Amino acid sequence: MMPQRIRLQHEAAVRHPTSIIGCQVRREPPNSTERYTRWINQLAPDQLLTQVFTSHGPTVVMPTWFCSRAWFSHVGPFDEGGRGVPEDLLFFYDHLRRGGGVVRVDQSLLLYRFRPGSATQAILESTIWTHRVCFLEERALRHWASFTIWNAGRQGRRLYRSLSKGARRKVVAFCDVDEKKIKKGFYCYEESQERPKSRVPILHFRAARPPFVICVKLDLTGGALEDNLRSLHLQEGRDFLHFS
Repeated sequence: MMPQRIRLQHEAAVRHPTSIIGCQVRREPPNSTERYTRWINQLAPDQLLTQVFTSHGPTVVMPTWFCSRAWFSHVGPFDEGGRGVPEDLLFFYDHLRRGGGVVRVDQSLLLYRFRPGSATQAILESTIWTHRVCFLEERALRHWASFTIWNAGRQGRRLYRSLSKGARRKVVAFCDVDEKKIKKGFYCYEESQERPKSRVPILHFRAARPPFVICVKLDLTGGALEDNLRSLHLQEGRDFLHFS
């Protein structure tokens, strides 16, 4: 911890008594998890709540957390299931369920070391995925009458297959920029027990309608995804959510 960490985060916690207070970090070794570290440090204040569904996990990382004992007791305790349980993600979700906020002190107050053999590496991706899908349905999809999945490729189809039957029925289309996928015209979930099996249209993103669940990884399209979103004048959190 940097010497000023407790003072600065305590000051923020006094102003935001029902929030988890995080901070920016410096990663060690410097070239480890470069994209993840950039995401940790550069999320805009409003994105601390709108990007809680992404594969990165909590929008302020657990080693930086600071909050009052009273709020921790209100939300807690941590899941003590042991190795393989994403206890920080589960606590973060419970925190949000109870109306908690998320605040970040925009100074690097922690040296965050990366170690390949850490307990975090023992958590199965499929476990994280299942929790994320359930939280997405609970917090967002149940409020939407219909929605479009942005990405007709592997990740978008995986999300569709992972949804509950009720949530799948709300999917009105996939959208994409890949002409080959668009030309195919539809996606059919062959393993579905439904009869007849649904055929979900695949549209160009300009022909699709919001809200969108975006299953495209951020920062990996050379800015094309972000440009496409801006061209549609969409508002994050209302018109689209990231599930990348």
